Parts: sequence; structure tokens; C-alpha cells
Amino acid sequence: DEIFLTSLWNNIVLILIFVPGSLIMGLFLAILLDQKVRKENIFKIIYLLPFTLSFVVTGFLWRWMYNVRVGVLNTLLESIGLGFFSNDWIQNVDWAMFWVCVVLIWQYSGYMMLIFLAGIRSIPESHVMAAAVDGASGFQMYYHIIIPQLKAPIFTGFVLLIVFALKAFDLIFILTNGGPGYVTEILPLTMYKEVFRKKHFSYGSAIATILFLLIMIVVIPYLYKTYRMEKE
Repeated sequence: DEIFLTSLWNNIVLILIFVPGSLIMGLFLAILLDQKVRKENIFKIIYLLPFTLSFVVTGFLWRWMYNVRVGVLNTLLESIGLGFFSNDWIQNVDWAMFWVCVVLIWQYSGYMMLIFLAGIRSIPESHVMAAAVDGASGFQMYYHIIIPQLKAPIFTGFVLLIVFALKAFDLIFILTNGGPGYVTEILPLTMYKEVFRKKHFSYGSAIATILFLLIMIVVIPYLYKTYRMEKE
């Protein structure tokens, strides 16, 4: 089935863009907040606010922002004299999946920020002080001392984001409905269309089973690693 293979490939593309993007942005935000900024809790709320929104709300919000005629993005670009940057956004066949990933990164970066910030704050102060005494710069401190000790939070975030990417049905259903064509259609959306529109219940169940197995392939190693870490 070409549609199934296309959906599977779209899921892979989604993971390849969304997961690294969310991890990098979340780590960047965590490092910013680790600078002992004033009103830290306010910034935490601002960063985390997108994650508190449902996929449905996020989908409608960004569909309006991406709208070619009345969308905020094109209107803003034209108002500041950058109208030549206006484009079709999610209606562009070549870039639609990228702009969907941008929305997902926007929504999940705050959640990753909390995970990374908790990891950074759990690093013993003695490690940081020793590096400071040795003359390490801020960049060297994070690159050589702090980030290498964030393997557990990075692994946790990596697994969670892959699971989120495999079941991001609501957002894509509202935002693009898999279009234009099938360029943003992912496995959960294909399953929905097969079951509720085409009444192919057996085929839909098969896709659901494959989706479940893919999630288990990701989750089981994570649970095993977590169990071993707790046991040690």
C-alpha cells in the first residue's frame, strides 16, 4: 500500500526533525534559565505554556497563523516590508512537513526544558566549582562538565519525543489533515481514515498493531535501562 508506506516515511521524517529540534531547543532554554535570571518562575510558565495546550487548540491556532490570506505570519511579514518572505507554509508540498514540525517543537520545547533544567540542577555543585577554579569558561563548563552528565535526561526526552511523534494524530488532523496530498499524513491519521472513512476495520487494526509495536520497540529498551539504573 503506497499510502501506508508514505505515512510510515512521513513519520520517520517527523521524528528526524521534531526530536532533535525539541531536544536542542529544550536544552537551550534550560541553559538560559540556569543563568540565575530574575523572575525565573515567570519564564518557566511562559516556556511551558504551549505544552499545556491541547493538540486541537494548537492545531487551530497555527492553522490560522499559517493561513495564506489572513494568517498572522504573512500579515506580519508584509507589514514590516518583508512580504517577499510570505509563502504558502503548510500548503507548500515541499515544506509542509517542516512547518508541522516547527509547531510540534514549539509545543514540546518547554517540556524538554523542564527535564533538562532538573538534570542541570541535580549536578553536584562541587563539579561546577572545581571547573570554575580550573578557569573553565561558561561554554567549557556546559560542554565538558554539565552536558555530559545529562545523558539520562537526554535519553528520557529522546524516548518521550519519539512516542509523541508516533501518535501526533490530533495536531496533524486539525492542521493539515495529512495534506497537501499525503505529504504530512502519518500512521495514526492513515489508521483513522481507513477505519472511520473507508470502513476498512481489519486494515485499520493492522496499522494500529504496527504502531503499537513501533512504540514498544522504543519504550521497552528505555524501561530496561531505567530498571538497570535503579537496580545499580
